[in-house]
Amino acid sequence: MTLRCAAVTPRMAVLCLAPPPARFTLEPARPWRLSRAGVTVAEGTACRVVLPLGPLVPGSDYQFRCGGESLNFTTAPCPGALDVTDFGARAGLPDTPLAAAGNAAAFAEAIARLPQGGTLIVPPGIWLCAPVELRSDMILHLSHGATLAAPSDRTGWSILPARSPGGTMLGSWEGLPAACFRAPLHAINTRNLTIEGFGTLDGGGDRGDWWSWPKQTREGARRPRGLHLIDAEATRLIGFTIRNAPSWTIHPQGCRDLFAACLSIQAPHDSPNTDGFDPDMCEDVTILGTHFSVGDDCIAIKAGKRGDKGEDDHLRPTRRVTVQHCLMERGHGGCVIGSEMSGGVTDVTVRDCEMLGTDRGLRLKTRRGRGGEIARIAMRNVTMDGVLTAFSANAHYFCDHDGHADWVQSRTPAAIGHLTPHIGEITVEDVEVRNLAHALGAFLGLPEAPIGPIRLSGITLHSHDPAARAEPPLMADGVRALRHAGVLAEHATIEGHPAPEAAPLSTDAFLNRSPAQP
Repeated sequence: MTLRCAAVTPRMAVLCLAPPPARFTLEPARPWRLSRAGVTVAEGTACRVVLPLGPLVPGSDYQFRCGGESLNFTTAPCPGALDVTDFGARAGLPDTPLAAAGNAAAFAEAIARLPQGGTLIVPPGIWLCAPVELRSDMILHLSHGATLAAPSDRTGWSILPARSPGGTMLGSWEGLPAACFRAPLHAINTRNLTIEGFGTLDGGGDRGDWWSWPKQTREGARRPRGLHLIDAEATRLIGFTIRNAPSWTIHPQGCRDLFAACLSIQAPHDSPNTDGFDPDMCEDVTILGTHFSVGDDCIAIKAGKRGDKGEDDHLRPTRRVTVQHCLMERGHGGCVIGSEMSGGVTDVTVRDCEMLGTDRGLRLKTRRGRGGEIARIAMRNVTMDGVLTAFSANAHYFCDHDGHADWVQSRTPAAIGHLTPHIGEITVEDVEVRNLAHALGAFLGLPEAPIGPIRLSGITLHSHDPAARAEPPLMADGVRALRHAGVLAEHATIEGHPAPEAAPLSTDAFLNRSPAQP
């Protein structure tokens, strides 16, 4: 059977209409019909493999027909629903901190009054709201036409401390505990939380001053995320649009059992550090049927980082992440791992996806001083069009204040210790590439800890970008500019086809440098 149900809530369902090798786009598009008690309640034409349905009636039987097949499913019961307007929330308010605070208070009261497992409904309208904290055992349902918008003025915006009174990490910045402004929507230590609907979360990055100080602090805090989930378990994100985040758009931090489907994640292409989805020290994550168009990496899988003095008490691994039937459009990378990966990132699968105009397709990045492991990374059945470099792994990434130091960039073997990062098995199968600019593959490992094995098979390069200019394919010192290159490797083991070219990645001048010691 082609049809399958990926998720059901009281008012939403997520259906997959075709199995692999179908990717994000459903070709040809297929008409569908949804019935309840024998009566058609919705119909349309599906042009994507993963289809969200809603709003539905809780506790009801439905029949879905598409492509000559039918699928029956039953929505979950709802123990109770509340409307934010019943608690004084008002749409269409002027963009002022006072108005935003008033709506935030109304949301907080409504959330507190919800029965366990109940649904808070946000009706159509623009709801200006200061940061809202969600709780366990609830559903936030954003109706079609509803926009939950952060204020442009951060006066009075609350700050999340770096650590809780018990010492666990709360606020963060690029993998380290750090005070940060609370996200417009956030949750801490929740269980069984769902955010769903066809509405919009607007982080206000384009309306405030957030994007003008990307690496700095204000009032002692870093920029907020768009949606920040901290130590949450059993979370579902379904159907909504999230846009204009002040920094990373969706940041699950220390989460387990996270399911995200049919989201639209948006940010201007020149907005700083507006990654789309950054699972950080998380386990068992599924990202399904989601469309990305952002200002930085579409998906960036992370696992924290050690501080300059080796601080690591906050680190946890990221493992078992699946990305399927997604469209990554523009952005710095389609699926990126690192550079914050000190807790270790393992067992990641990206399959049945489409990448359009991303700088890179699959990208791994780390450096000496990080420690940790990246291993068992797989990409299968993916198309790329207009990428600069299709596949890359870089163990000399020049991030942080000391990223260009000789001890980080030297190609002379260093002593192996707990601060040595390791990049292990990478598998890439059945990938089609069009309009390639710089290189099909670029793999630069540490001489003391080579990358691999990297297994390449079924890679088809259809065309090059005729307007491409030669540039370094990796962000490391001494890497030569490339244009229309194949697969190049240095301190990396590659198996399969295509084989690496004989020419190294580094310039002769860099290879002859005398390394300094850390």
